[in-house]
Amino acid sequence: MEDGRLRSDDLGTDLGERATLVQFSSAFCAPCRATRRVLAEVAGMVDGVVHVEVDAEANLDLVRRLEVVRTPTVLVLDAGGRIVWRAAGAPRKIDVIAALGSAVT
Repeated sequence: MEDGRLRSDDLGTDLGERATLVQFSSAFCAPCRATRRVLAEVAGMVDGVVHVEVDAEANLDLVRRLEVVRTPTVLVLDAGGRIVWRAAGAPRKIDVIAALGSAVT
């Protein structure tokens, strides 16, 4: 994560062509399940947007670097991997859509 951008190597999967919705989750997190549904739905609405779920417990180095302190934590990345929006806790769908709008412009 040089220059403040996340790369596919950081997440273990390809970034979206237009934007990436990154969700940090943990195994027993009920709000994480609801967040997973919201982000999958939003990603399905816009071509070139992917949803990536990261197991916080299995990726402690990345969690520390990004200062993730609770799950779910959601990041919206633009096409270059720059974080354009962040939410701790389950985000509202409308807020994710608005953040995505600023990422894909």
